[in-house]
Order: sequence, then structure tokens, then C-alpha cells
Amino acid sequence: MVSKIIKVLVGLAFIVLGAWAMAVWWGDLLTLVRGGIGLALILAGLIAFALVAD
Repeated sequence: MVSKIIKVLVGLAFIVLGAWAMAVWWGDLLTLVRGGIGLALILAGLIAFALVAD
């Protein structure tokens, strides 16, 4: 029982720390997301070519 409580508390702590990190570094997070969009589109195009070739 104590083990489950500790796991829940650790999980809540990680959620709080993650929310705090997003609030502090919001601009940097948006920069990473914008940079990742281009890479995701390139990957989607490569997957589409692989499906057509198959």
C-alpha cells in the first residue's frame, strides 16, 4: 500500500515539475515544436514514397 502511495506522489511531482518547466521555457518549447514540424513532414513524405514503391 505504501509503495502505491509513493508511486502516486512521485508521479504527481513529475507532473508538477513538467508543468513548471513548460511555463518557464515556453518560448524554447515552441521553437523546438516548430523545428520538429519540418522534420515530421519530411518523414511523412518519405513514408508516402515507401508506400507508393511497395
